[in-house]
Amino acid sequence: MKMQYRRRLKRFSLRYMMILFTVFAGIYTAHGQQPPPDSLKVDSLRIRSGTAPKPVDNLNRQYDVGDLFRDVFHPGKQPDSLHKRSGVTIIPNIAANPTVGFQIGIKAVAGIKLGDDPKTLMSVAATSASITTKGILYFYISHNVFTNRNKWNLQGSLVTAKSVTPDFGLGIGHGAGTTEEDKVLTNAGRKGRVLHSLYYIFREKVYKEMMPNFFVGAGLSFEIRRSIEDRAAAVNGLTPYNIYSERYGFDLDHYASNGVLLSAEYTTRDNQNRAYKGIYADAGFRLNQGWLGSTKNALQFTTDFRKYFSLSLRNPEHVIAFWNWGSYLMSGALPYLELPGTGKDPGSRSGRGYTVTYFKGTKYNYSEVEYRFPITRNKFLSGVSFFHLQTANNDLGTKLFQQWQPGGGAGLRVLFNKATRTNLCLDYAFGKYGSKGFFLGLNEAF
Repeated sequence: MKMQYRRRLKRFSLRYMMILFTVFAGIYTAHGQQPPPDSLKVDSLRIRSGTAPKPVDNLNRQYDVGDLFRDVFHPGKQPDSLHKRSGVTIIPNIAANPTVGFQIGIKAVAGIKLGDDPKTLMSVAATSASITTKGILYFYISHNVFTNRNKWNLQGSLVTAKSVTPDFGLGIGHGAGTTEEDKVLTNAGRKGRVLHSLYYIFREKVYKEMMPNFFVGAGLSFEIRRSIEDRAAAVNGLTPYNIYSERYGFDLDHYASNGVLLSAEYTTRDNQNRAYKGIYADAGFRLNQGWLGSTKNALQFTTDFRKYFSLSLRNPEHVIAFWNWGSYLMSGALPYLELPGTGKDPGSRSGRGYTVTYFKGTKYNYSEVEYRFPITRNKFLSGVSFFHLQTANNDLGTKLFQQWQPGGGAGLRVLFNKATRTNLCLDYAFGKYGSKGFFLGLNEAF
């Protein structure tokens, strides 16, 4: 019995040591040395001499979480290059903050190319379900699908939630107006409040390719809130939500924002999850209409522009990425919680360092630049640094582009699925008014 116990203990100890070694050092076992510190300089010299290497994305030389699991649980087993890697990535969805409490759930992303044409862009989809200790329930599913040869592009999402939305007033943190209501609404001190509601979204756009990389499309969007509670109003009736809703004629406990979408899209990105090069541009109109059940009519114009510059032919993961997103109300009125602002972009990834809707207005513009770089030669670890600016109006004297709020930070990337370039993203970001925090996600912010 003692001999068997010793053997089991020895096997357990070896396995435990292998796990520790793999986590802390195994990322270097398969081409794990640091990249040459002058790789960008070497590339520039080769470009001038006409001997620059072609961009590479060699999956056999990359190391992801699937390889890590193989090394931990099947040490010595060689990777099977004959079998295609799965395009699905699944991780726990865990978070904690004072607004939502402790959150637990599951998140998944998937990527696949449809059809046999090599020029077909990758189709991606994502889903998540979670619950928190404060009774918040959240489920979503989204997709961006390109059919064979990119003839059609389908973009859409479905959300159902029992939600808590932080509220920091209207505008960009610059007080405006003369009355007490104006001061509460613009909330220059960024005093935080919370709004509770039941939230439902259905959105679908269908694009048709008119010429290579250029699409035109149309769709519908339904955004419905019910059982809205502004609990701070029970103590003091002067809250930004109540003031705005009464001024623009919205019921306090429910509304619908339903409209027609008309868009034009141009894209040359080499990957939808993590682009090394290319452009993505989308511009369109949203027409909220009463005949679709919208509480108020409204006309919005939105723009989304992203550009990616790879700085190295030898290591194309060295990327400077630029993003600008804007939404502008041209006529009519929008419900308070549907105003464009921080984190209200289609992927809800803008404004890292601030909570969602920290800044908002009837007109809003956001710009961000990010530098992405590999840390390990096998691409298992990489990093980013980023900086962004936000501006918004408040309809009380402060105009768009008149006031700006900065934010920025840095992050670590773990290669979860090299077949789809899916990264686990861990960012620390900060902004004004003491705003800061850790942000966890799958795939790049843009």
